[in-house]
Amino acid sequence: MKILADENMPYVEALFADVGEVVRVDGRKLTAEQVIDADVLLVRSVTQVNRQLLALNTQLQFVGSATIGMDHIDQVYLTERNICYTNAPGCNATAVGEYAFIAMLELARRFEQPLKNKTVGIIGAGNTGSALQKCLQAYGVKVLLHDPLLATSDDPRNFVALDELITRCDVISLHVPLTKSGAHPTWYLFDEARLASLRPDCWLLNCCRGEVIDNRALFAIKQLRDDLKLVLDVWEGEPHPMAELVPYVDIATPHIAGYSLEGKARGTFMLYEALMAHLGLTAHKSMDELLPPLWSQQLNPASVPDENALLSLVRLVYDLRDDDLVFRNRFLNHNGFDLMRKNHKHRREFSALRLANHAGSDVDWVLKLGFSGVGL
Repeated sequence: MKILADENMPYVEALFADVGEVVRVDGRKLTAEQVIDADVLLVRSVTQVNRQLLALNTQLQFVGSATIGMDHIDQVYLTERNICYTNAPGCNATAVGEYAFIAMLELARRFEQPLKNKTVGIIGAGNTGSALQKCLQAYGVKVLLHDPLLATSDDPRNFVALDELITRCDVISLHVPLTKSGAHPTWYLFDEARLASLRPDCWLLNCCRGEVIDNRALFAIKQLRDDLKLVLDVWEGEPHPMAELVPYVDIATPHIAGYSLEGKARGTFMLYEALMAHLGLTAHKSMDELLPPLWSQQLNPASVPDENALLSLVRLVYDLRDDDLVFRNRFLNHNGFDLMRKNHKHRREFSALRLANHAGSDVDWVLKLGFSGVGL
């Protein structure tokens, strides 16, 4: 069995080498000729899996995407070909939620506007939006949710209309899939009119897909409204961000919000489990085998008395400023965007840091953020 896997997908050999021959490929430049004799195809969002890519292949039986979104997968065509396909929903939800939370703490410090005094609107309350909600509520921040699909489901949470959210929120974080059709398309969801309607001093974060915001309209709005603060992890036209927009973005990164070691491992592991089930085999490996051990920090969580102390604690796990600096220095380089993503291997999630839990200390809110705790 030949397993074709994106070169930037981690832990593939550790999980799949016993199943078949693993061949690494550049997912963004993958051709039909390369796929001709593949039995299994493991991709990320940079690969369009469609009729053109699979035109020469007659034996493919499984496609796995280590992503939340499926907009790069031609599901109708794969169904016609009777090719099993799957993705990894929720694999990097914690990482994305923590990224957005950390970015808010960084803005709060930079502009001396405490996050706890803000009302945060989350647009898209699925896996990643819910992970951000968890962090914010653990910290005691007021949250409003907008998700028209979940609002008509049996989800017990309260939802508000989009225009109401924009009117009431000081911070808005985007966590929607990219869709161009249906009752609630998200392509250019934030066009010039919506961008202009944002509250004074609003913080806008995009951690889902670049085209959810009209980047040219955003650039034009920023010429008129310096009060708006921006965090962009995703960009229209990736891997070639709009160069003139970058200087106006307060925190800029190359689509790595979900790129924690845990998130990457979880995505690959979910595909491993799905392939083993498809083949009727037992998945005998575990995700814990893939990750480095937890870090131990002899720090009493009760010694986190304010927002500055919390940000200092968070930076022990992931200092977002590092990725922002690298992005600004390298995004215009040849293949700079993709190389930054490929080489991004250092980030952990809050759970990687084990904090000392002193008896009698009120640490629930710190642990609810996701940090690991151990009694002393």
